[in-house]
Amino acid sequence: MTETAGAANDQGRALLALYDAALPEVYGYLLRRCGAAALAEDLAADTFVAAVEAVRRGAVPSMSVAWLITVARNKLVDHWRRVAREERMLVLVDAEAGDEAHDEWDARLDAHLAHEVLGALGAAHRSALILRHLDGLPVAEVARLIGRTTGATEVLLVRARRAFREAYETRTAGEEDR
Repeated sequence: MTETAGAANDQGRALLALYDAALPEVYGYLLRRCGAAALAEDLAADTFVAAVEAVRRGAVPSMSVAWLITVARNKLVDHWRRVAREERMLVLVDAEAGDEAHDEWDARLDAHLAHEVLGALGAAHRSALILRHLDGLPVAEVARLIGRTTGATEVLLVRARRAFREAYETRTAGEEDR
């Protein structure tokens, strides 16, 4: 057996050992971000298939839950890209971003309602908001992950925040009328 094959076998065993501990973490990460159990299950399966493929290629930097979460994040981003293409949600970006990116919204959000509103947004808005505000990634990293320029991503985030706020306020106003 060659040294490379031996290392791949060792990483394969390490991945199997990590699987039981990592699956709930990966699935939970995905479920919190996509909100649909079936989709989270599919993406978790895709994550572990990609991990196995990376082990076979010898392209695993370090076998850890954190690495698997990164793979899961990439799978989720790939999913959002596919959804965005399918929905034809390619947004034309204009130069009028305004100052809304610094708008502070102090309203108290109902987590369940916020999750529903987020799920109802278009894929481009949803992915940008989740990566920026739930995952806490800097705008430049969000831009890289969704395949846009930093400027275009800043504009997208302004529009996504506005769309979220309008949808959330519409939903809460409708509930107050009941």
